[in-house]
Amino acid sequence: MDVNYSVTIESFAESHYIKSFQKKYKGAWDITRRAVVAEFERIEMLLQTEKAEVISNTDDIRIIKTKFKVAGTKESAKTSGDRCIILADDKRRTVSVLLVYTKTDLPSTNETAEWKNIIKDNYPELKKYF
Repeated sequence: MDVNYSVTIESFAESHYIKSFQKKYKGAWDITRRAVVAEFERIEMLLQTEKAEVISNTDDIRIIKTKFKVAGTKESAKTSGDRCIILADDKRRTVSVLLVYTKTDLPSTNETAEWKNIIKDNYPELKKYF
């Protein structure tokens, strides 16, 4: 049985790169946001696709990197460069959206190192998962 998770978008994610998605894509971002949240509610199904990758899995906590595309754009989720970093708490059945970005938002040429540093700096309680 597929149990849905409840999804929250952390204030850090809201106040940083999500604002640029809202500004750039306007109504298409609202559609995209609803679609991404719906995918995260069914995280187990999403993890069976190529759009999600578990980065860390410890103590019922999974840090997951996902790919998405903005509604109405021609790119695929893979080629768009649009990503979410989420935390799935399997005990509480919750998903927290920690970071939403496009590759060009990150100044480093090493995308993974850059987003990990952003997560560690802004969610110090999660450092132990990396």
